[in-house]
This record gives sequence, C-alpha cells and structure tokens, in this order.
Amino acid sequence: MAPYIPLIALASVLALIAVRQFGKFRLQIWQIMLLGAAAVLVTGSIRPSDAVRSINIDVMLFLFGMFVVGEALVESRYLYHISYTFFKGARDTDSLVLLILFVMGFFSAFLMNDTVAIVGTPIAIFFAERHKISSKLLLLSLCFAVTLGSVVSPIGNPQNLLIAIGGPVADPFVTFFKYLAVPTVINLLLAYFVLKILYRGHFHGKSLDNAREPVRDHYLALLSKISLIMIFALVAVKIAVMFFWQALDFRLTYIALLAAVPILALSPKRFKILKNIDWHTLVFFAAMFVLMESVWESGFIQSAINGFGAGASSVSLTLIVSVLASQLLSNVPFVALYLPVLRHAGAGAGSLMALAAGSTIAGNLLVLGAASNIIVIQNAEKRGHTLNFLEFASIGAPLTVLNLAVYWVWLTVVG
Repeated sequence: MAPYIPLIALASVLALIAVRQFGKFRLQIWQIMLLGAAAVLVTGSIRPSDAVRSINIDVMLFLFGMFVVGEALVESRYLYHISYTFFKGARDTDSLVLLILFVMGFFSAFLMNDTVAIVGTPIAIFFAERHKISSKLLLLSLCFAVTLGSVVSPIGNPQNLLIAIGGPVADPFVTFFKYLAVPTVINLLLAYFVLKILYRGHFHGKSLDNAREPVRDHYLALLSKISLIMIFALVAVKIAVMFFWQALDFRLTYIALLAAVPILALSPKRFKILKNIDWHTLVFFAAMFVLMESVWESGFIQSAINGFGAGASSVSLTLIVSVLASQLLSNVPFVALYLPVLRHAGAGAGSLMALAAGSTIAGNLLVLGAASNIIVIQNAEKRGHTLNFLEFASIGAPLTVLNLAVYWVWLTVVG
C-alpha cells in the first residue's frame, strides 16, 4: 500500500481543490497542498531530508524576488499607470480580452510566464473593477495568455528552457518559433472564441472609459521602474550569453533577486512590501515540491512511461502524455523524466517541440497544470476575487482539446 500513498494524497489534493467549500468552512489552495505534503511526510512516503532537498530553492527565490517587484508596482500604482500604454486601445470587452491574450502572451514568451502572472493579475482585477467586467473572464484570459504565450520561446517557461538545453535543440529561438509560433497565434485566437462562446454572458457591449491612472508614490514608482528596466536588460543579457557565451550564463533567479534589490534597499516601504507579498503562494510551492517528489519516488509515472515503448517518441503520444502526466507530476518534473526517453529514441525536433507544447498547454486543462495558474488565483484571492477549479476546467478542457489538435496538425505537417 505504501507506494500508492503519494498517489492517493495527490488525488485527494485534486479533489479538495475542486471542492474547497465545506459548509461555512473554506479551504485555501495553499492549505490543501500543505495537507497533502504533510500526509506523505507523516506516512513515511518521503523522508524529511528528501522533502527538504526536493524544495527547489531557485524557484522559491525567483518567485520571492518577482513578488517584491510586483507588490512595489501595485503599491506605487505605477503598474496601472504603465498598463494604459498597452491597453488604451481597448474600446469594449472583446478588444480588452484580445489585448490581454496577445499582450500578456507576448511578454510571457520573453519574461517567463510566472513573471507575467505575478504582474498581470492585479492589472486584470483593476480592469475588471474599473470597467464592471467579470473578473473571472479576465483572469481566465490572463491564465490562457501566459500559458499559450510561453510556448513559443525557449525562455518562456522552465520546461522549455530544460528542453532547449537538454534536448538539445539547435538554434533554440529559431526552432521554437518555426515549429510553435503560428499554431500558438491560432490557439490564442481560439482562446478568445472559446471564451466568447462559453462566457458570452460576461461580454458586455459598453464602451470602456480608458484613462491613465495617476502614480500614488513617485519615489517607489521610480524604484519600480528601475527594477523593471533591470529585468528587461538582464533577460536580454541572458538570452545573449545563453546561446553565444554559455560559460557566462546565469540563473533566472539572479534576475529576480537583483531586480528586488533597489526596492528592498532604498524604499522606506520595504517592510510593508515584504509583509504584503504573497507568502501563501510560496508555501504552496514548497508543499507542492514535497508532494510531487513523493509521487516521483513511488515510481508509478516512470513505469507508465516505460510501458509506451518505441511509440513514446511520436508527436501524437508525446502531446497527449505531456498534457495528462503534467497534471499529476507538474510539467517541469515530467519534462525532466520524459526528455531522456526522447533522446534515447533519437527523436527529432518535432517530438521535442511536441513535448514543449504539450507540457505547457497542460496548464489550460486544470488549475494544477501550471504554476502560473496558482499564482494568478492566489494573487486574485488576496484581492477579493477567485476562480474555482470547475470554472477553470469548464473552459480549459474544451480549449485544451482544440489546442492539442492545432499543435498536432502543425507539428505533423511541419515536422
């Protein structure tokens, strides 16, 4: 029975996240994941030392740094001030949803999807409250944007970076764009039409009153601006060194932490910012690493993949397995497991890009399919809005089927 305890714990976590409400008692997502991690620890399914080692410090520090920058942007209201530049063309709900999908999708390709989820959530809620639009509609748009947008770039998300380096993929930016740019644009448009059809009651025809939001704290806004410039500059440097001077490459974590330095070192509001960052999401991720490591150690996923045999490298199976397995194991650990399978089978670029696409759009199927979804929902709940498991799945499931079909057709033709 012991090897199956992690799977039972994971299934219980998924079920509890789907329900969450028990009479007047409501569980938060981070509390549910913490219960799952506690269950595998108490039952001995994972040793405490292994649990500690399973927590990815890079991810935790990256999120911490970005949360600091994001909170400073919100506190100074500089985030809403600059959002006008990108969204001033939104004249109605339809154009706003399209802009969220494509603007946030574009930035996700180059700034890492979790970064855009952090700064995008308060923007989506700001627009929902200002224009009397359903926050659920805009939060769904944001989730789909950061997931789909990150597909097209080797630095759009952690699993793509792993594939680009460990694949290995020749000319990563060229290869990712060649295989994934066109189907991703199509899928972003499909996301709009799925939302338009299934959430049609939330699209109102009223004209939107766009105006640039004034900055509340000019000094903090200046520090936030410096942090943003540092992020863009360091990402550009990383892109250059990663593919031309690999010996000088550095972790994304360093970008987030360096960007947080001006705020933490120079802002009088540093303690208020630290108090208000999303600590619950950090707890969620720490607990998730522990639970997923116990699932990994159970050997169940590895056995299932080995059972696919030679067919494991086909585009079709890679897409389907990536979407489904990423719900159970999370996409980065799954890619780390599946990548050697593709290398051993001598898989070409088409299969590697199928792995990138499938493991990423897994985030459109269920809430737990992508870390960015959790960041959006936890950040939204801190601001009095939410998006529950079933609301997400009711839109995400049909969209994921369409996404899979588009990537399959494109990768089969191009590949």
